Parts: sequence; C-alpha cells; structure tokens
Amino acid sequence: MTDERTVLLVVHTGRSEATHLARESAAKLAHAGVGVRLLAPDAEDVGVDKAEVVEVTPAAAEGCEMVMVLGGDGTILRGAEVARASGTPVLGVNLGHIGFLAESERDDLDVTIDHVVHRKYAVEERMTLDVTITYNGGVVASQWALNEASIEKSARERMLEMVVEVDGRPLSRWGADGIVAATPTGSTAYAFSAGGPIVWPELEAMLVVPLSAHALFSRPLVVSPRSVVAVELMHRNTEPGVLWCDGRRTEELPPGARVEVRRGVQPVRLARLHRGLFTDRLVAKFGLPVQGWRGGLDRPPRHAAADVGAIRRNRPTPPVDEHSDDVGATP
Repeated sequence: MTDERTVLLVVHTGRSEATHLARESAAKLAHAGVGVRLLAPDAEDVGVDKAEVVEVTPAAAEGCEMVMVLGGDGTILRGAEVARASGTPVLGVNLGHIGFLAESERDDLDVTIDHVVHRKYAVEERMTLDVTITYNGGVVASQWALNEASIEKSARERMLEMVVEVDGRPLSRWGADGIVAATPTGSTAYAFSAGGPIVWPELEAMLVVPLSAHALFSRPLVVSPRSVVAVELMHRNTEPGVLWCDGRRTEELPPGARVEVRRGVQPVRLARLHRGLFTDRLVAKFGLPVQGWRGGLDRPPRHAAADVGAIRRNRPTPPVDEHSDDVGATP
C-alpha cells in the first residue's frame, strides 16, 4: 500500500444534509492527509474544490481505499455499483430511514471518519447475483444484483404467466405480479416486503419469493447458492415483463424470454466498524420488543454495531430488570 490515500465519496445530493456532511467529511479527511474523490454528477452540488472528479464508470473507485456513502440504502446500492469491479470496500452512513446496509448513523460521523483515517475497520464479502436473459436461443442482456433481481409484470391489469425452474427441473407455473430472487443481504429489502424470510448475512443462499401468485403453492423458497433459478415468460403473455436489479437497473422481457439467476462471480465488499451481531441490528432497525429477556446471565453483554446505538440514543430507555442483561437497554 502506498502512502497516498484516497476515499471516494458517494452522496445523495437530493438531501441538503448529505451535501453538508459530504463537505464536512471531505474537510476532515483532507486534514488527516486522505484525498477525496467525487463522482461527476455529485461534484457540483457538493462543491469541494480540491476533490478529484471522476465519471461514473466501473473504474471510478480504482485506487481508492474505500467508498464512503452518505445517504440511504438506495445510495449505498449506487456506491456498490462503482465499487464492485475494483473490489473497493463500501461504508454507508445512513441518512435515510431503516438503512440496513449502512454501518453508522449521521450522529456518528466523527467516529466514522476516525475509523476510516486510522483504518479501524474490517471488511466482509457479500454474495451477489448474476442474471442472464436469453431470447430466441441467444443471450440478449446480462445484469447483476446485490439485493435482488425481480421479474415483474409491466401491465397493471394483467398477471405475468411464467414457469419457474430450479437446477434444470420445473418447479411450478404461476400467474403472478412477478417473482423475486434475493441474496441474504437483500432478504431485508424487497423480499422481506413480499413475505420472504430474513436470512442472516453469514449464510450463503438464494431466496425465491413469488409476488401475489394466483396458485395453491406459492411459498417463499430458500435454495442452495450453487443452484440456478430460471424463470421463463410464457408466450401467451400479451404484454412484456420487466427485470429490475436492485431497483436501479432494468431490462425489458418479451414473452418467451428466459431469465437465469445464479450466484455472482464478483461479491461486494462492505466495511464494518464493529463486530455487532445481526440479531442486535434487527432489534434496532425494526424496533423489536425484547424487554424481559433473561439470557446471557453468565456472560458479559455484547456490544452492537454503531448504528444500533445511534438509533436507540433517541428512544426512551425501557425499564431494565436489575437481575437481567436486557438487550433492549441502550448500549
């Protein structure tokens, strides 16, 4: 590693708070001797004079130590798009609502900058999905996703008729609004909203979740990460379908198109400031009731991630049984 260090800032410029925090972050990084890079669409709104400005390409994060994102999960997914090819870690500072992909909150910005400057973070790899569309026997498009690939109807008044296949064998035919194939990372996003299970990110698997299927069997499925899930749009569909990857990239699916989803070759790397448990993250993000928990009496309580503490900081502290290690208490 050379002495020259650079952090790429990806900013939700539609939020004035984000642009303000971006300027503040750039100043603090520069003071610590860390250079700042900005994407061209963000640079004018952020207005950091000495920042390096690059176009939005797969090479945008090359040579950077980290991609630091100021925004919600949508902006973090945008940051993942430019970071994935170079394998640069992504660190999210949540300025949105739930922010499951984020590692810290707006109130923890100083602590976050300190961790970046002093390299006090770990990096974990998250499974992605590779998506291939074929039509009339030829490949017409390829995509990828960190959260999910969703196949949806384009006409509101009609169902999408499709046959679903797993590992080369037919599973079922559905008339539905669509179907979601998700990673464990995406299990708390679109798949969760559609009734799918929450999957701990340490587990590698693929979720298959039908969307409002008109069928007796339409349960969410969890399949092996080595499986290939294929969805074929039946020729009798009178309208095309549409593929959405992470809600950001889209492809049209004509009747007769085939979509194959498999584990991605290239993972996304996320920077983690703390080794908090995913259970604690769920409790904090969804505000789950855990008062009365009496476990862990014979061991010290674990500390949750920074975002857990930040969220709970603004909530009334629930009454704590003096004889228990209540996980609902403020860390």
